[in-house]
Amino acid sequence: MSNSTQLRHDIRSLSRNFQIPADFQSAEPYGTGHINDTYAATYRQGGTKIRYIHQRINQNIFKNVMELMENIHRVTHHLHAKLADRPDLTRRVLTLVPACDGQMFYIDPQGECWRTYVFIEDARTYDVVESTKQAYEAAKAFGQFQSLLADLSAPRLHDTIPDFHNTPKRFAALEKTLEADVANRAKLARAEIDFALNRKPITSRLIDLQSQGVLPERVTHNDTKFNNVMLDDTTQEGLCVIDLDTVMPGLALHDFGDMVRTTTSPALEDEKDLSKVCMQFPMFEALVRGYLATADDVLNEAEKQHLAFSGKLISFEIGIRFLADFLTGDVYFKVHRDGHNLDRCRTQFKLVESIETQEEKMNRLVESC
Repeated sequence: MSNSTQLRHDIRSLSRNFQIPADFQSAEPYGTGHINDTYAATYRQGGTKIRYIHQRINQNIFKNVMELMENIHRVTHHLHAKLADRPDLTRRVLTLVPACDGQMFYIDPQGECWRTYVFIEDARTYDVVESTKQAYEAAKAFGQFQSLLADLSAPRLHDTIPDFHNTPKRFAALEKTLEADVANRAKLARAEIDFALNRKPITSRLIDLQSQGVLPERVTHNDTKFNNVMLDDTTQEGLCVIDLDTVMPGLALHDFGDMVRTTTSPALEDEKDLSKVCMQFPMFEALVRGYLATADDVLNEAEKQHLAFSGKLISFEIGIRFLADFLTGDVYFKVHRDGHNLDRCRTQFKLVESIETQEEKMNRLVESC
């Protein structure tokens, strides 16, 4: 699909509103994200083909686009400064392209908000991890991301989605959703509901430690899925952390936990055959070693001691979010089939079970590192 008139949005017209000194050629949908609409557009500049990413920001999810883009601009500017001596800088950090009015995003006549990034060539993301090397490289990239942002100057970043990883509040929302059962779907998810209710006690552990001052607030990505790191096509090195919409104040353990959730299982996030879902210990070990290779100096002992637990907690948290969305009629995550969110929930809960059976061994590994 290369003709812009075939696309859901008119990318050719949109592109004229950004500072792109090149001639538009074509565009096509790009990526597998659940939230925003993303296009890769090809341009010609002096006979050379170049590409950019154009992305429509989902304002149903991100209510304050100005604050969202201020966060992204501050973070990418800081990272560019920290990595300025790298000859491949534009492959290491996302590069925002300003709109023609100098703003970091453009509002079209329909009120939709758009942003543009320089396309990172000769690298790609993977929805499913293929090797322990990939896992190591992704964790190393996320660890470096946190480490480089440890000295981001004040003021505090905006909370683009308040309480995004507040697991107790996520659980309370599930309970409220279950009580209302507006879509009359609770009867279809009885086993998953019971699974969730039985694990309510684990939801407050990290939040309680933060309130006690044991776990510090940091600048975190908050959506460290394996497919949010671009790996070099040739070397498989973790190059660039992407999808910065949820970069905001948070806990380092939330980031590591989401790495465990999305990297240690060989199955897709919506796998229907639950026999394929498991926490692969070699992948977990690769994550621990990669993450500590770059983040060890900025983490405290309490953070390191909860690395294994964080994987269980975040898998559970995302599971209850999928379950709550299913119960309310699929209003948050994009779905592509009936019961899609329930399938996603089941894979998360199966992963929680797998982690529970290996948690002691996981803790021993962390201690040895």
